[in-house]
Amino acid sequence: MFSQGQLIFALCFFVAFVIAIIFSYRKDIKIHRVFYKGNQKVLLGFIIFIGILFLIKIFFKR
Repeated sequence: MFSQGQLIFALCFFVAFVIAIIFSYRKDIKIHRVFYKGNQKVLLGFIIFIGILFLIKIFFKR
C-alpha cells in the first residue's frame, strides 16, 4: 500500500508535529489560562448535547 520511504516520512513527520505542538502549547500556557477559563463548561455542554442526540436516536429507533 505505502512504500517503506513513505512510512518512514510519515512517522518522522508525526513525531516532529507532536513535538512542535507540545513546545507551542508549553510556550503559551500562561495565555491559555487567562483567555480559556471556561472551556471545561463548553466541553461538558457538547458532551451532554451529543449524549442527548444519542438518546433521541435510540428512543425513536424503537
